[in-house]
Amino acid sequence: MNKRIYLSSPHMSDEGYEQMYVKEAFDTNWVAPLGANVDAFEKEFAEKVGAKHAAALSSGTAAIHMALKAAGVGKGDIVFCQNLTFAATVNPVIYENAIPVFIDSDYETWNMCPKALEEAFEKYPEAKAVLVVHLYGLSADMDKIVDLCNKYNAVLIEDAAESLGTYYKGQHTGTFGEYGAFSFNGNKIITTSGGGMLVSDNEERIAKVRFWSTQARDKARHYQHSELGYNYRMSNIVAGIGRGQLKVLNERVAKKKYIFEYYKRELGDLEGIGFMPINDWNEPNYWLSCITLSGKVRPMDIMVALENDNIESRPIWKPMNLQPYYDKYDYIGGDVGEKLFENGVCLPSDTKMTDEDLERICNIIKKLWK
Repeated sequence: MNKRIYLSSPHMSDEGYEQMYVKEAFDTNWVAPLGANVDAFEKEFAEKVGAKHAAALSSGTAAIHMALKAAGVGKGDIVFCQNLTFAATVNPVIYENAIPVFIDSDYETWNMCPKALEEAFEKYPEAKAVLVVHLYGLSADMDKIVDLCNKYNAVLIEDAAESLGTYYKGQHTGTFGEYGAFSFNGNKIITTSGGGMLVSDNEERIAKVRFWSTQARDKARHYQHSELGYNYRMSNIVAGIGRGQLKVLNERVAKKKYIFEYYKRELGDLEGIGFMPINDWNEPNYWLSCITLSGKVRPMDIMVALENDNIESRPIWKPMNLQPYYDKYDYIGGDVGEKLFENGVCLPSDTKMTDEDLERICNIIKKLWK
C-alpha cells in the first residue's frame, strides 16, 4: 500500500520548540492545569493576533461557549449563525438554551452573506449575537458584518477556529468582534493536540471567562460556588506545545499557500474545476485547499480515487439547516451553502507533504478527466 497522505495532520517544529517548553513543565514538576506556560501562551497569542487579552481553554468549542456566555446570551435569545460550518460552531448556542437562526453564505467569500444577514435582522431585530465563521482560512466580509451588528446592537463573535494566520484588510481575523474563538485541534494549522483560545479587548470579560472555566470557584478559604462553572482551562503541558507551535505559524501558512498554488497551477485547466475564492482584501492561511466541480467529474469520484490510493480528502461542510438535529430552526438565504456542499472537495493540505506527494495527488485527479 502506498504511503498514507493525510488531509491535515499535526506538524511539530523541526527545531523542537514544543519539547523545550514541555520539558520545562516536567523539570518544574508543573504537570497540571494552568501554570507558567498557560500564562505565557495567552500573552504571546494575544500579541500575535493583535488582541489585548486571551484565555487559554480546553477547545475551540469551549471558547465559543464562553464567548456566548460572556456576551450575555441566555434562554430564548436569538443567535444568527453561519449555516455552512461544523456543528461545533453552533452546539454552544444550544448549551446556553438560545435559539440559532442560520444564515446562508455567499460565493464571494464562502462565509456569511451580508445581504442574508441584513434580511435576518429585519426579521429578528432583537437578535442578541452574530456568530460568523472564517471557513477554511478565508475571511468573511467583515466591514459589512460589523456595520450590521453595530446598527442592530448585536454582539459579534468570530469563530476563527480555522483562520489563525488569516488577515482581513491587514487586521487578524478574530479581532473584529467583541470575541474571537480559536482552535488548536489536531488538524488545525497549529495544534496542541486539543485546546482553544478566546480573545477579546475586554479585560473584565476575559477575567470572568477564566473564572467560569475553573469551575467558578469563589475567593474563599473553603470551596464555595455562587455561579455555574466549567472545567474548560488549558493544561500547562498543552500550553507548552502551543507556545512552540506559535513560533512556526508563519512557516505553516507559507506551506499551506504553496500547496494551494500547486493545485491551482496543476489542476486549474481541468474543465469544470473551480477554487475557493481568494479576495484581494483577504490574506488567507489556506488551511484547507478546496475546489468545486461543475462538470462530469463529481466530488465522490475524486474522494474515492484518492481513498483507493491511501489519500485522505473530504467533502465541504454539510450545512446546518440540512443536519437532522438542526433542521427545525429558521434559515435565511438561498442555496449557496447547499451547492458548495454538493459540489465541493477539500484536498489534502498537510504541511508535511512533499512535491512528490502533491504530484501523486494531482496525477490521480487528472486521470479522472481522461
